[in-house]
Amino acid sequence: MPSAKPAGMPRRQFLFTAAAGAAALGLGLPGLARAGQFKLPPLPWPQKALEPYISARTISFHYGKHHASYVNNLNRLIQGTPFAKLKLEEIIKASYGNNDAAFNNAAQVWNHTFYWQSMKPGGGGQPSGELAAKIKAGFGSMQACLDQLLKAAAARFGSGWAWLVVKDGRLVVVSSSNALNPLVEGMRPLLTVDVWEHAYYLDYQNRRADYLKAWAQHLVNWEFAAKNLGM
Repeated sequence: MPSAKPAGMPRRQFLFTAAAGAAALGLGLPGLARAGQFKLPPLPWPQKALEPYISARTISFHYGKHHASYVNNLNRLIQGTPFAKLKLEEIIKASYGNNDAAFNNAAQVWNHTFYWQSMKPGGGGQPSGELAAKIKAGFGSMQACLDQLLKAAAARFGSGWAWLVVKDGRLVVVSSSNALNPLVEGMRPLLTVDVWEHAYYLDYQNRRADYLKAWAQHLVNWEFAAKNLGM
């Protein structure tokens, strides 16, 4: 059975950076909706596809070791518990503040799957259509939106994530620590960037800002964000 609420996970650990704009959306990730035994979802591109900005070596450790371990840990932790009957997003919400181990692993399975989708070979550039209009209306310009997102990512102390999300019908930038996920605050993500050190250290060492610049200029998948906005 899930444990009682442990110490050490305050209800709100989010750092918010807000800007006006946007609309509500729905969201789903392939392979993650099912209940029961979870499997490591395949990457949306070959491991070397993001080079030279993120190396195949980094992906092999990040995906093949870190992401895979979260999947394996989650399956072990939920076996024989009520969580085993829930879908992944339901586990995240039900375990938040009640079972640290289940929450951390479930959220990290979801976060990493979302992060891979938030990048693509030949990414970067400018969004178009409704997403571009929402960004311009909310932030004033695409550059202002990116500046806020990268500032939040660079300022995140220790490990965590920076997200572009829809919150209360508005487009906002959110920075979260460790495994924390905007879903538990009722927000819907459009895209994310991982700032845990294992996401970039083999390629950039302590130069997080250089990793973030490369992500924004060459990897970010605006089509994925637009799809999430339109769902």
